[in-house]
Order: sequence, then structure tokens, then C-alpha cells
Amino acid sequence: MCKGPPTTEESTLRIKVLPRSSVNGIMGFEGNVLRVKVTAAPVDGSANQNLIQLLSKSLKVGKDSIRIMSGQKSRLKVVRICGIKKDEVSRRLTSTFQP
Repeated sequence: MCKGPPTTEESTLRIKVLPRSSVNGIMGFEGNVLRVKVTAAPVDGSANQNLIQLLSKSLKVGKDSIRIMSGQKSRLKVVRICGIKKDEVSRRLTSTFQP
């Protein structure tokens, strides 16, 4: 898990979560914000757990490498990803975009 200030082997993403969607999927960037759909309702952290699981699978990193830094109870979140550079995060996410 990430500890301390960000390093070059870490990146942060601004994410807009769309809960209660029909599918889990990464929709793409809208400006500098990544749009992500999750099927879970925003109740008791279920949508956050879905988000972390989806990002973990898409980025091929462990769930413990992803941390929600802000926006625990908001649709707009800042997420920190450990062990992977920002350009690699962008490359991996781009290959998973859904229309």
C-alpha cells in the first residue's frame, strides 16, 4: 500500500463514478477526469469496492495498490495507484475503454 508522498512509481487519477449502472466499465476520459461505471449502489462503500476491483483488474495491480485519497462519499474521487507510472496507467486504461 502507498505510504507517504507520491513518488515517480505512483500516480493519481481523478475519477467520476457512475453508480447503479447496468455494467461495470471504464468509459474514458472527459477532460482530465476518468469516467467509470459500476453496478453497485453507493451504499456502505459498495461502489468504492467495485471501483477498486475494476481498476485493479484493468491496471493489472493488486487491490492493495489502489487507495481512494478523497471523495469516499462523493462521485468525484481522487485515487492513488502505487507501483505504476502515470503514462503506463494511461496506456493500460486506454486499452480497456468501453463505448
